[in-house]
Amino acid sequence: MGSGYLILAGAIMLFSWLVSSRLKSKFEHYSQLHLQNNMSGAEIAQKMLSDNGIYDVRVISTEGQLTDHYNPVDKTVNLSEAVYNQRNAAAAAVAAHECGHAVQHAVGYEWLSMRSKLVPFVNVASSYMQWILLAGILMLKTFPGLLLIGIILFAATTLFSIVTLPVEYDASNRALAWLKAKNMLNPAEYAGAEDSLKWAARTYVVAALGSIATLLYYVSIYLGGNRRN
Repeated sequence: MGSGYLILAGAIMLFSWLVSSRLKSKFEHYSQLHLQNNMSGAEIAQKMLSDNGIYDVRVISTEGQLTDHYNPVDKTVNLSEAVYNQRNAAAAAVAAHECGHAVQHAVGYEWLSMRSKLVPFVNVASSYMQWILLAGILMLKTFPGLLLIGIILFAATTLFSIVTLPVEYDASNRALAWLKAKNMLNPAEYAGAEDSLKWAARTYVVAALGSIATLLYYVSIYLGGNRRN
């Protein structure tokens, strides 16, 4: 499986680069599409929250690019400075998407709850699994169980990436449904927001595929070592 995995990994890396490049170009393009309603990302977010009856979530600005996220622990919609302040289709899409996660949290969306429960374990697994996997491969003949532990830890991160898919797609669907229902955007702006979120979602698909492929690679090493032993 060695050469086959390298080919698959290379293909996934290439696809990931293409999707990331396309996403960047899409957001740059739609960042030039100024909103007719002249609302900033922060204002879009605040309105979506209030329209969904959510009044205990704060919309705040955070430093950096692509740092937008919803934090269910302190109930904050964190928008990057550009998204928070700008008044374009890309900012509207991101702001509404992050509020989609807040709506998920408010209604008890099952996949978000599952992902939140995985976070503590995934944080621990991510800190140690690479070292355990490396040591497990080096000690495969004498201590195969160590590699198995690493595989279990990696499987948890893979499960997290898979669970993330419905969470992200659902948040985008909620965002787009609200943008359309409330007539927040004109047709051109809405098409831009929809296209932006479509390409953003594909980055999660690539990440999940890459994680699954890598997990299978480690499993093949473990099984191969057991056969030789």
